Amino acid sequence: MSAHNAALPVLLAIPLVGSLVCFSLKPAQALLAKFVAFGVSIVVLVYTAILGFSFDANGARFQYDASWTWIKSFGVHLAFGVDGIALVLVAMAVILVPVTILASWNAFDSRAGAEDLTQPRRSVPSFFGLVLLLEFFMIGVFVVTDIFLFYVFFEVLLVPVYFIIGSFGGPRRQYAAMKFFLYSFLGGLLMLASVIGIYIHSGKRTFAFSELVGSLPNDTTQKWLFLGFFIAFAIKAPLVPFHTWLPDAGAEAPIGGAVLLVGVLDKIGTFGFLRYCIPLFPDASKYFAPTILILSVIGVLYAAFLAIGQRDMKRLVAYTSIAHFGFIGLGIFAFTTQGLSGSVLYMVNHGFSTAALFFVVGFLISRGKSRNVDDYGGTAKATPILGGFFLLAGLATLSLPGMSTFVSEFLVLVGSFTRHKGLAIVATFGIVLAAIYVLYLYQRAFQGPQKESTSRFRDLNPREIAAVAPMIALIIFLGIYPKPVLDIINPAVKATMSDLHTTDPNPPLQTAAGGNR
Repeated sequence: MSAHNAALPVLLAIPLVGSLVCFSLKPAQALLAKFVAFGVSIVVLVYTAILGFSFDANGARFQYDASWTWIKSFGVHLAFGVDGIALVLVAMAVILVPVTILASWNAFDSRAGAEDLTQPRRSVPSFFGLVLLLEFFMIGVFVVTDIFLFYVFFEVLLVPVYFIIGSFGGPRRQYAAMKFFLYSFLGGLLMLASVIGIYIHSGKRTFAFSELVGSLPNDTTQKWLFLGFFIAFAIKAPLVPFHTWLPDAGAEAPIGGAVLLVGVLDKIGTFGFLRYCIPLFPDASKYFAPTILILSVIGVLYAAFLAIGQRDMKRLVAYTSIAHFGFIGLGIFAFTTQGLSGSVLYMVNHGFSTAALFFVVGFLISRGKSRNVDDYGGTAKATPILGGFFLLAGLATLSLPGMSTFVSEFLVLVGSFTRHKGLAIVATFGIVLAAIYVLYLYQRAFQGPQKESTSRFRDLNPREIAAVAPMIALIIFLGIYPKPVLDIINPAVKATMSDLHTTDPNPPLQTAAGGNR
């Protein structure tokens, strides 16, 4: 087995071993568990960076590929490989894990530090073990290239998320955890039915992604198989009308869990559209695209209006994410190079911007012990650093020019406009609504007369600054210079367009006088 063949299995093994170490520690060894988790997450980050710098964007579509037979009689393999789309999403995930650990460092040391004051004390090593276990599954869903193995990772990652929300979340944590689990599990069952259907209908008797692309005939069965995958991914993303679990899960999850849930796990759904729905079911994707595009635009506006009316700050952030996923869906199913590249970049940028916003909201809630924005006011006077970070994270959420989210949103809208002008124009109103809910939230929480309770708030400490600052730095850097990420994404997007058997629409020809011909 060559070093390159072992690259991705080693990447997966590091957080798995780290999680087992954390689970083996006693509650009294909480500090050791924190250092183990943080150290392991840094090792994973460095190792991923090495793989990223060694990745040849213009080389083979899937690199660091490796495959071992798992269930020979059914053609199931332990198969791994990354293309440019998977690589940037893995990079985003492994960046978010260490900053999540930093932000959650003291979150469960005492009930006084918890969001829910009635919550019994939980094992700190267990929380950080769950975070590393979740990192293992998050990396796994992006790097496996066997469809059956993907399904296994897709379903089993529900377990650590369930316990993170149900054991360490807010007052309604058990309800939110169960709702998340049931929605996702139902979607997974539909996917399993389609996985089995692909195995039978393709006639290939294998689950290898590369062998199944282009193997399904254009018939009614392909459409039904597509729906099994699409609904599972639409629940995970989530797209309207499959979104109702996210506001509860995002609001009740601890801040670290919310960051990984919305920042990374939800991207598995949109990644699934690109990796599996379009290449495996190209004709069905085109058939259902108009309906999905309409749902995406409805999601942009519907979620934005709900965000404007929220008083619970964590629910507000969750609704903003639903609106953003509407933009991502619009870019993907517009079937243009710009739209697809913008959607992948949007996934990465949304991960960082939402992480920053959830962190600052969490730090504010940890000081005020309330998620209701009406309980705050004039907070920036006592916490200028927190207020500044909150404003920057909010501006990234509304896609201000100069922020990374502006680049991806611009690409999505331009790419979708070339095929669907009306939908792109309607979706643009979502940008206006985003400005309303972000600036209104900031104004109510940090500006205006200072309340007596907020005057006693302490500003961010160095550890909290270290958790948020890298997100802000990445948002600004990618807003000014997104080329390194786009150079990795674009070849994989072109391969996806090739799987779809479509090309970008031709621009209108111009006459010498400047008019359209």
